[in-house]
Amino acid sequence: MFLIERRKKILEFLSSQGKATVKELSSFSGVTEVTLRNDLKTMEEEGLIKRFHGGAIISEQVDPENFFSVREQKNQNQKSDIAKRAAELVTNGQCILLDGSSTIREFAKLLKTMPVRLTVITNGIYTALELRDNPLITVILLGGVIRVGSTALEGTLGTNILNQLKIDIMFTSASGFTIKDGLMDFNVYEVDLKKRMVESSAKLVTLMDSSKFDTSSLASFAATEQMDILITDNNAPAEIIAQLRNMNIDVLIGE
Repeated sequence: MFLIERRKKILEFLSSQGKATVKELSSFSGVTEVTLRNDLKTMEEEGLIKRFHGGAIISEQVDPENFFSVREQKNQNQKSDIAKRAAELVTNGQCILLDGSSTIREFAKLLKTMPVRLTVITNGIYTALELRDNPLITVILLGGVIRVGSTALEGTLGTNILNQLKIDIMFTSASGFTIKDGLMDFNVYEVDLKKRMVESSAKLVTLMDSSKFDTSSLASFAATEQMDILITDNNAPAEIIAQLRNMNIDVLIGE
């Protein structure tokens, strides 16, 4: 198990169990207790956990709801329906940009089965891996930093590529959305990258299930006015949908 993946699994285990001993975590992760203690020391320094004699607990500052593996399981049916509607917007020869969210990974699972030639740029590691086996799709992975609990590369280290290609559509999701604040995410480093991604794209398509509406998160990466198309499910608030349509934003419902 790779270092980042191992530490992500440790966090998920602590989140589900509340606390665990070094022996339990060592057995779970398949590494020696010496290696495990080094992991825990680093994770404590990063503010992810708190150690006690012989074990560890997850830090109060860490929200398990933000772990990719947790988000991926939420509203699975809605995400699948939304992804199917988004696939209708893809045409042969496009260059598209995908973020690293769990909703967009669901979209990528559909793309990899489509007989369409595409160039796909993404900061999502799992998203890139989903698409790698389709010979018609050229995948470009944006460089950046990966943190524990995430499967997306963050930061603006690899954004020069965005200036070198004509990007037809960016497909994105968000952890929260309000008319006032626009599309929001919980990680400030990924927000910086997603801002650059939005600015580099000719069109912005948002895939967002109804649970994200009228929900705030840490920081905004796109104003409501920057959205061209929103794809959501039929439980989305009718009042907000009407407001968006009055702003000339196309709203599509995945069914």
